Amino acid sequence: MPNIASVLKEEIVRLARKELRQETEGLKKASAQYRSEIAALKRRVTTLEKQVSRVDKRAPGKTTAETASPSATPVRFSAKGLTTQRQRLGLSAAAMGTLLAVSAQTIYNWEAGSTRPREPQVAAIAALRGIGKKQAGERLKVLAG
Repeated sequence: MPNIASVLKEEIVRLARKELRQETEGLKKASAQYRSEIAALKRRVTTLEKQVSRVDKRAPGKTTAETASPSATPVRFSAKGLTTQRQRLGLSAAAMGTLLAVSAQTIYNWEAGSTRPREPQVAAIAALRGIGKKQAGERLKVLAG
């Protein structure tokens, strides 16, 4: 004949498992629902990102910097362009640095592509694009004093 204590223990374990199963069933359903909602949100984000990229492609040239300040025209900088501009004006790196209020080494670094000028310096470089050799020489004489 079985021991009453072991039978009682087995019954308690069985009832505990049954209650745990009922409790965890609700959690499993909620977890599955949350996973499906997360997957749906991820799909929606992906769709919206694709739409944004399509809209950006349709309107070329519209960047966030332009929308923030529409009056400012963006100026591009290229190391090769700076070298070409300096040679066109017939200036040394030191003279070009004097016109832009930077050192000759900075000009060399920009031309080598190891560093890039900051916004005010890019604007100064762009301002030099419209001048000729004579005007550049006159500005150097004024700056030399």
